[in-house]
Amino acid sequence: MKGWDEMTSVRDEILEVLNREKIGTMATVENGKPYSRYMTFQNEDFVLYTVTNKHSEKIEELLKNPYTHILYGYDNGGFGDTFVEIEGKLTEIQEEGLKNKLAEFFTGIFIGNKDEMVTLKIEPIRMRLMNKKGEPPKELEFTNDH
Repeated sequence: MKGWDEMTSVRDEILEVLNREKIGTMATVENGKPYSRYMTFQNEDFVLYTVTNKHSEKIEELLKNPYTHILYGYDNGGFGDTFVEIEGKLTEIQEEGLKNKLAEFFTGIFIGNKDEMVTLKIEPIRMRLMNKKGEPPKELEFTNDH
């Protein structure tokens, strides 16, 4: 079992990557096959937010299977780059205040009619800090209380 100091360090290191980067690859599943695409994210602690068009294939895929896998933070510097693997569950945000707050961030990124923008929330199930100077992965598992 990991000690408190080690878990705090892993949490801090993962948050550092989440706060530093905004782009990652998000995978969904359709007919048993994985599909990945680059997405822009905003985070609040360990919860990620993104937007998509309500007519996108992602929405259809996520309605059938709301689980996703995200690679986040690799900056192409070579071996030793730190990045985070995220397993999470997506839900659509209905709360208007939060949607409006996030819409401001995503306005310059979203292509299409703003009325067609869907805001998605990714709640983490597990995050793994990868390639920290060649060290083995460090893992955080989440319960509903993060």
